[in-house]
Amino acid sequence: MIALDSKLEGVETSFTDARDKLAAIGFALGGNWNYDRGMFDRELDAEGTVWLRLPFRVTSGELDAEQRAQDTRISFDAPFVLKHVYEAGIDRDAVNAGMLNQFQDPADADAAIEPQWVEAGRAALAEAESLLAAAAPAAP
Repeated sequence: MIALDSKLEGVETSFTDARDKLAAIGFALGGNWNYDRGMFDRELDAEGTVWLRLPFRVTSGELDAEQRAQDTRISFDAPFVLKHVYEAGIDRDAVNAGMLNQFQDPADADAAIEPQWVEAGRAALAEAESLLAAAAPAAP
């Protein structure tokens, strides 16, 4: 895992606004969310092993139902690039389902990350930062 410096850290925004804007550039709400926190994930490689994660905390509201999520506000934590290496022989669809739903354990959950993936993560992060630039910083 490699943490990335980001203008998003500490930014508070509407959950649905962030979700919709980030979905337009390939992010999805990771399957590891709960009512008070979650992560937006974007796959960086074609094998589904390298991801940019944008973790967030819920500052008001809840994520458990769409009608409540409309009023939910979130604050971003430090983003990071993560690489999961899966056992040989696991097909791509199973890997994606496991990654998104957190059912598939990786052979190496924190594998070494090659420099090109760190740069790809920074590029994807810059894209996300520009989309969410209108979000206001969280109150101290």
